[in-house]
Amino acid sequence: MRCSLHNIRQLEGKRVALWGWGREGRAAYHALRSRLPEQPLTLFCSPDEAGDAHALGDTRLLVETTATAEALAAFDVVVKSPGISPYRAEAVAAAGQGTRFIGGTALWFAEHAEARTICVTGTKGKSTTTALLAHLLRAGGRVTALAGNIGLPLLELLDPPTSPEFWAIELSSYQTGDVADSGVRPEVAVALNVFPEHLDWHGSQTRYVDDKLRLLTEARPRVAVLNANDATLASLALPDCEVRWFGREDGWHLRDDVLYRGDTLVMNTVTLPLPGLHNRGNLCAVLTAVEALGLDAVAFAPHAASFQPLPHRLQTLGTRDGITYVNDSISTTPHASLAALEVFRDRRVAILVGGHDRGIDWTAFAEAMQRQAPAAIVTMGQNGPRIHALLAPIAMQSDFRLTAADGLADALTQARDALAGDGVVLLSPGAPSFGPYRDYVARGRHFAELTGFDPDMISAIPGLGIA
Repeated sequence: MRCSLHNIRQLEGKRVALWGWGREGRAAYHALRSRLPEQPLTLFCSPDEAGDAHALGDTRLLVETTATAEALAAFDVVVKSPGISPYRAEAVAAAGQGTRFIGGTALWFAEHAEARTICVTGTKGKSTTTALLAHLLRAGGRVTALAGNIGLPLLELLDPPTSPEFWAIELSSYQTGDVADSGVRPEVAVALNVFPEHLDWHGSQTRYVDDKLRLLTEARPRVAVLNANDATLASLALPDCEVRWFGREDGWHLRDDVLYRGDTLVMNTVTLPLPGLHNRGNLCAVLTAVEALGLDAVAFAPHAASFQPLPHRLQTLGTRDGITYVNDSISTTPHASLAALEVFRDRRVAILVGGHDRGIDWTAFAEAMQRQAPAAIVTMGQNGPRIHALLAPIAMQSDFRLTAADGLADALTQARDALAGDGVVLLSPGAPSFGPYRDYVARGRHFAELTGFDPDMISAIPGLGIA
């Protein structure tokens, strides 16, 4: 349902609350205050966050630490942080009584209806793809913003000092519906792939897919850039959009490691700083989007050689005592773990898998281990026992070592033992970090610390903001 907001000032005089006090929640607060300095607001946050909110000294901000259905229903509009599911019982009950739930992304789009936006989503690869898009546009002389789910909330750029020509925006499945709800059509929307993920937030695989695809089916971008090799995307009917395909022989595609535009050979991609064939395939998505903006993508393509890879995404930390350590903490699906293994298929690998259990099916991963397995698999985390039980019969009939660990430090010890001084320890968990870690960044930083590398040197995302 569209929220029909034209700007934040339309909230003036309404009963408005914020729900969540992470970076997105704080950005929403400051955005509301910049437009509505006298508006009474209520914040629902955790007890640990309440002190930080009180420290603002805002006499018109009421802080509550319990968000019940009754409390939420007292408001006309609740601006919620992306991590809070609208399918929670209290949110569903309040919505049934007329409370409208919107996200910061919807507020930003409502304020920037004329912006030239390129929105990127997908279960896997969206951060690298969005950053690569911004890099190519900037290298081609175009002032471009890089923001969104990649690490810079859009509302932190509500009133930027410089107006970029283009906005490269990463959207998670938690945010794609916000674009649709804003009523603003993106100029270009890129969809890379759709695999099961975030089932705890969405409630089911069907709802996850539907929510993810709202960027296409309801936001109705002017141009939809779609992966021709993804069955879900290939079956879409988008009558309100111009559809451009990548991964197809009449457009941007790869033949082995060679990049083609139609039948025209453009360049060999094997030396590009894009680890994995899947990442180089996403270069095809970026170049298709560049073309959709009316630019010469063939001229932009060589700039991929100067791209700086993002942290926690197949990030090689270094080698110690014969073992190379690779941080792929961003991996939160079994499909991502399989893609990571493919990158190192010619090396002896001990992969660390497992984390927060969202009910994702690991059967496809297990079947792949029957065909080609690494030297060792170490399971860990909440879903570690479930993954271990699935792999145990296969390990008995194959030549890979399967062990279970109690936490990341123990998993590293077991991986090193399995490799005996020769190979790659690959952290590619295929699951979220929740529980021991706040997010995948904290997990990746801990991995770096445990392996003897400086976490501060491997965590910064280059290029955020406007350049």
